[in-house]
Amino acid sequence: MPVFRYRIELDHPVERVFAWHTLPGAFERLTPPWEEVRVREREGGIRPGGRVVLGLRKGPVELRWEVEHTAYEENRLFVDEQVEGPFSRWRHEHRFSPLGEGRALLEDVVEWEAPLGSLGRTFSESFIERSLERLFAFRGRRLANDLDLHRRFEGRSRPLRVAVTGSTGMIGNALVHFLRTGGHEVLRVRRGRGDGGGSDLHWDPGAGTIDRSGFEGLDAVVHLAGEPIAGVRWTRAKREAILRSREEGTKLLADALVELERPPEVLVSASGVDYYGDRPGSEFLTENSESGEGFLAEVCRRWERATASARAVGIRTVHLRTGIVLSPAGGMLGTVLLPFRLGAGGRIGSGRQYMSWIDLDDHIGLVHHVIGTPSVRGAVNATAPNPVPNASFADVLGRVLGRPTLVPLPGVAVSAMLGEMGRELLLQGQRALPEKALDSGYRFLYTDLEDSLRHQLGRPQNR
Repeated sequence: MPVFRYRIELDHPVERVFAWHTLPGAFERLTPPWEEVRVREREGGIRPGGRVVLGLRKGPVELRWEVEHTAYEENRLFVDEQVEGPFSRWRHEHRFSPLGEGRALLEDVVEWEAPLGSLGRTFSESFIERSLERLFAFRGRRLANDLDLHRRFEGRSRPLRVAVTGSTGMIGNALVHFLRTGGHEVLRVRRGRGDGGGSDLHWDPGAGTIDRSGFEGLDAVVHLAGEPIAGVRWTRAKREAILRSREEGTKLLADALVELERPPEVLVSASGVDYYGDRPGSEFLTENSESGEGFLAEVCRRWERATASARAVGIRTVHLRTGIVLSPAGGMLGTVLLPFRLGAGGRIGSGRQYMSWIDLDDHIGLVHHVIGTPSVRGAVNATAPNPVPNASFADVLGRVLGRPTLVPLPGVAVSAMLGEMGRELLLQGQRALPEKALDSGYRFLYTDLEDSLRHQLGRPQNR
């Protein structure tokens, strides 16, 4: 029976590393973003008897994978074994060992047997080995990064209570799981009435209603909700929905916080680098740069102004002017992956327009940073320190995927197919720099585009 082993040394005490794995959100943080995996059922934790049922989507088919935890030794070991799923057998030991001087060794040992007997072993074994190497390399790096990010604020007197709007989106969902693995209490702000578990707050921006009392005594509110910008041409109705969802939703939230007896210390509200409009690549943009022209620039200005009531009463307010967030789970990268994998990718328009990108892990790390740094307020560019032209982005993505990038998308075609949306989202650019993040002490995990893409896509450098 094949046995796969992966070892990583971590600059954290073994007790801290083990405890991280016991917290809600740990499994989700270790799930690679290139896999479509959903937790369908969950009972118990990682002690014996705990079980998880996963839905693993492969093309049009979703596979059911049920695992049960069968052994547990605190700070040393826990084990999960397949009950039902894609393997003939699967047993995963998570082994923890102290290395001294506050360091730990984590070793994953997986015993597995391919399906379909000898036929499966013949055709699947090498593929499964490569997939496991890719999976655990990602898991090891994300675990190390998350532990490092949480350590930056370990001196807090107590865990935080944080509410998040837009919590089911790509960024919001990742943020919720990250904060929970830091031991913080996170409340999702939802439109519906939730699952009845009592862990949600409720609002309906369209109807102007919000559960004000549920926000009482929170430490922070992170506001990410808004009508999706991409996907369809901007009709008049779509433009109104984009603007209204951001302006009215933000004002509803800010006004509700003002009325509280114990309002949060900080409101972190999303915005975008589109605030700066279309700017030539020779112009470096910091948080002090003037706003530009265009529909999205106007949306961002009104989005930020909608927090005025919260600022007026002294709630520390941060506007995250977010760039292109890199993750195959969604956003721009998730959209362009298929044509690039098919060898049909390339620059868009002239290719000279700058793309201000940020790795998803850095985006949630930056949210965590501004919550915990009282000196940070106002606009913050949520972008990596090294924006790149669109043509360079296409070349790097092609290299990471091992595909040519010889199929440009002319600007006239973008305008014809997508109209104003295509021109503002694809043909315009900003060279935004995270001056305030760097000055306040945030240390980026990913400053190199290729490093970020290889991490998010599970494509390590060839050795």
